[in-house]
Amino acid sequence: MRLLRVPGVYGPGSDSRLLAAAIPGQVRLTDRVLDVFTGSGVQAITAARAGAAEVLAVDVSRRAMLSVALNSRLNGVRIEARRGCMFEPVAGMRFDLILANPPFVPGEEGEAGPRGDSRAWEAGPDGRKFLDPFLLEVSGYLTPGGRVLLVQSSISDTDRTLEALCEAGMTASVVSRQEHPLGPVTAPRAEALEARGVLRPGQRTEETVVICGAIGAPAAVGTEPAVSMATG
Repeated sequence: MRLLRVPGVYGPGSDSRLLAAAIPGQVRLTDRVLDVFTGSGVQAITAARAGAAEVLAVDVSRRAMLSVALNSRLNGVRIEARRGCMFEPVAGMRFDLILANPPFVPGEEGEAGPRGDSRAWEAGPDGRKFLDPFLLEVSGYLTPGGRVLLVQSSISDTDRTLEALCEAGMTASVVSRQEHPLGPVTAPRAEALEARGVLRPGQRTEETVVICGAIGAPAAVGTEPAVSMATG
């Protein structure tokens, strides 16, 4: 895949690559796919190249829309880009597969809202400023048998994400994980995050995890044991 990096748009990192590696095994030829928080468009392009019938990409950033347009053309795939916050641009639509690489880096308590490039990673004091609203709404945008595939850091509470998907009536599991030193944004905050209990004492590593949730069917074959929870 060839990608042009538009200034002000988050370039693919290890989290993007881990999610992209999981996408081909989830895409079916009849799928309508939505990529939320698309950024450079790497996940949308991966889904299109895997054979998805239709791919839409959403981001709040104007520069991300330009990035998707340039990179989809560069890779010879067709992607419809819509600018807006999360699901607002696709209200009333449903998808077979929804992809998400939301901001998930825990920030300082009481800090001002992110600006510029930092919008791609700043996610509030617990790293869930965007994860929680996304998880609350995502099932309403899935078809019967639809799937969601998302990536996040373990320090943003993997279990909480799995529980949220289960509470929405989905089967959820971790499909891949990768342990590594704290990233370049998180590492300088390690002591402050440790003092707040976000990191364990002395913790200087994290896991990036890809989580799959499915409606009416188990998550992908080869995943860790699925988690399910009865509601009501």
